[in-house]
Amino acid sequence: MTEQDDGLERQRTALLEKALEHVPWEGWTESVLEKAARQASVQPGLEKLLFPKGAADLIHFYSGELDRQMLEALGNADLDARSVRERISFAVRTRVELAGRNKEAARRAAAVLALPHYLTLGATVLYRTVDAIWFGIGDRSTDFNFYTKRATLAGVYSSTLLYWLGDDSEEATETWGFLARRIEDVMRIEKVKARVRSFMAAVPSPLSALGALRYPER
Repeated sequence: MTEQDDGLERQRTALLEKALEHVPWEGWTESVLEKAARQASVQPGLEKLLFPKGAADLIHFYSGELDRQMLEALGNADLDARSVRERISFAVRTRVELAGRNKEAARRAAAVLALPHYLTLGATVLYRTVDAIWFGIGDRSTDFNFYTKRATLAGVYSSTLLYWLGDDSEEATETWGFLARRIEDVMRIEKVKARVRSFMAAVPSPLSALGALRYPER
């Protein structure tokens, strides 16, 4: 990253910090972006360069910052002694708890991303988060599992986040119970799939059986 790029990144971060002071009450709006730019002493009009798509880009950057903080936390954690299931649970919980520093901002971001014209943005930030989780817990797969793992985790993470947004239990204990059940469901499905693959590997291929047939000679 060049010095200029680094400077722009710092200004984006400063602008986001100011915006988060207003988002809980005013939402992710263009007016909040402009207000934050003034309070962050950003040069007039520069916010349009920093966030060309306005509030949508601001949400994208906000989600990316949470992913970055999650990766930092995962990097500082001792994951080697944990199972894959424990690593996933820890990573998802860490990401949700980071959003919990400003739960109303997270709630309003989720509401925006659920709108039809923001579905692409929603899919983009969701994929980036689950990709960061797998990378953060040490997964380096590049085969077909690369995609299936991310698709599966997307369901676990997004459902947990939505559950958490409506959870008023002390220290979100109900959310962590929900997360444990979702991961257990996934592990159970994976075990079934493994047994099916093992069974299918032991069964002769129908095509091979057909190939062994011979018409009687006349």
